[in-house]
Amino acid sequence: MNDDVQLDMFSSASDLGFMRSLLADLHDDLPDKIARFRQLADLSLSLGAGGTMLSGGQATYRAWQEARSSFVHGNYIATVMLCQGLAEHLLASFLEMGQPLPPKISFYETLNRSLAAGVISEADVPDLKRLMQVRNPLSHFRGMDDAFNLTRRMLNSGVMVEDHLKGDASFALSMAVRLLSLPSFRLDG
Repeated sequence: MNDDVQLDMFSSASDLGFMRSLLADLHDDLPDKIARFRQLADLSLSLGAGGTMLSGGQATYRAWQEARSSFVHGNYIATVMLCQGLAEHLLASFLEMGQPLPPKISFYETLNRSLAAGVISEADVPDLKRLMQVRNPLSHFRGMDDAFNLTRRMLNSGVMVEDHLKGDASFALSMAVRLLSLPSFRLDG
């Protein structure tokens, strides 16, 4: 049977066509994916041999899995959003193990309570707020006059959008690893 014959009436590409596209995508970015994987592996050394407790159930677990995969595959906006979600779920769910929380809690309130409970330190707060500041303009519309608008950042700095996003994703991932490495979450065998 000819590879160009399409058996699925809802798709214009054959399975072989999809495979070719996937292999080309993998091939074109392979050295960068390997470099990002190495970066992730190096960051993860601080997690320790015993691993990490991921409070928050499946949402936290999946956010961590998908953030790592997104970073390696160069999906930088997804990495930032997932790391922010991971931070919120991880901290709030850990707090909830010791005290009831409101049904909806803001990230600022979660940070304040986490600091008061000794889960995070004063040094962690500015970076967690920065993570939120990096994520917000990716989630919520910001006009061109807003300093956090991605295009405005590019124009102001002369740095390409891809480089901004990669830097934001690297920061977000390092912040997630830093959280997971805290004594409250680290499992030392």
